[in-house]
Amino acid sequence: MSDAAPFSRTASVTTEPRLARALLIGIVTVLIAILLFAPLLAVFAEALRDGWLASVAALSSPDAGAAIRLTLIVAAIAVPLNAIFGVAAAWAITKFDFRGKAFLITLIDLPFSVSPVVAGLALVLLFGANSTLGAWLIANDLKIVFAFPGIVLATMFVTFPFVARELIPVMMEQGRAEEEAALTLGASGWRAFFTVTLPNIRWALLYGVLLCNARAMGEFGAVAVISGKIRGETTTMPIAIEMLYNEYLSVAAFSLAATLALLALVTLALKSLLEWRYADLLAATRRH
Repeated sequence: MSDAAPFSRTASVTTEPRLARALLIGIVTVLIAILLFAPLLAVFAEALRDGWLASVAALSSPDAGAAIRLTLIVAAIAVPLNAIFGVAAAWAITKFDFRGKAFLITLIDLPFSVSPVVAGLALVLLFGANSTLGAWLIANDLKIVFAFPGIVLATMFVTFPFVARELIPVMMEQGRAEEEAALTLGASGWRAFFTVTLPNIRWALLYGVLLCNARAMGEFGAVAVISGKIRGETTTMPIAIEMLYNEYLSVAAFSLAATLALLALVTLALKSLLEWRYADLLAATRRH
């Protein structure tokens, strides 16, 4: 009996009453419903307000098709490049000791602290016609600002920390012992990476790629500044949605918004699947 008393006192201190737990869960559920599900349902309701045929017709327009294609193409270019950069940056930071490592980590985090609009403006100032570099590029028929390359650069800038930031903690926790053992046994650097490092980081890498892809498809601020919003040429899906809404084409705007939301939901589902899979693997590793 004397041993049970301390346990009971500890349990009463660390366990909330059932009513308090139910109240907290209810508040969180209501907030999620108001802030997340209600706007999402409103988007789909507005998209289908005149029927699904009107929504399909709006998505079949040349401008909407161009915006969807441009968004997917930009993401298809920016995400793999950022994945390569993220792996290289994480490898350099976690596997080597060198001066300026802390500064490199700070640079990787820079897009998180800089407004996307400021990033787009900086790219305009760097590659615009009023700069020396921009004038040279235009003279050689290499257009960056108000063109496809500028949109890719802006998207890459705002999304490049995601992969690196997912990989760095994982690779730090794993250490260098396995790679050093592989090199000692005669494996080349590339062989050690593909047979030792990559299998250990694959889930974190996929998770970072999904986050990077979601941000790339939904980026607005930096792309809006550098794209020039040329209809059918430099308008991604978020920009096209704003333009259609400002022109009071609600069905078309919300239909395109619903499409973007569906892409985000697919990304979220894949993210949740990866989290579940990664948690199971981590638990299995700890048991063994």
